[in-house]
Amino acid sequence: MRSFLNGLYAASEWLAMTALAATAILVFAQVAGRVFDTLLVMAGNRPYGFLVPSLAEIAGFLLVAASFLALAGSFRAGTHIRVTLAISPLPPGLRHVVEVAVLAVATAIAGLFAWYVALLALDSVRYNELSYGIIAIPLWIPQGAMAVGAAIFTLSLVDDFAAAVTGGTPSYLASDRGDEREVV
Repeated sequence: MRSFLNGLYAASEWLAMTALAATAILVFAQVAGRVFDTLLVMAGNRPYGFLVPSLAEIAGFLLVAASFLALAGSFRAGTHIRVTLAISPLPPGLRHVVEVAVLAVATAIAGLFAWYVALLALDSVRYNELSYGIIAIPLWIPQGAMAVGAAIFTLSLVDDFAAAVTGGTPSYLASDRGDEREVV
């Protein structure tokens, strides 16, 4: 089970990275097209008019996908911003209880969010909702990426909650680098 979960978290991070790379490629293509058009005009020719249709919309959708798909991996790596000022002076036993309680609340909130984003994506499928750009993109695609990312993040929270409850070390604590700049 551990190898499956780690593989799922890694796959989610790879999908996030792919979305960021696709955004960079599309923006580069648009900029290269504009540079090419400028060079054509400077040479006395008519511009070709290269355009990546709906670039802003597509880049926004890819950014949403990257952001949500990276949540679980970054959480497990301990790179999310955590405010430890309130719990750092607590005795170890009480600190553990507070961490378990916070993980429980975070799991519930993330689970509700994942559930409602999935319902939103299903509604977009049901009503065939499309974006308003030059290219009409079905809205269930970015909403589905959000739902998948939120569900995997919720699973990572459940994973760490189970570790904390059973006396193990949550992943974000196991990966702590001891960098005091991160402790607020």
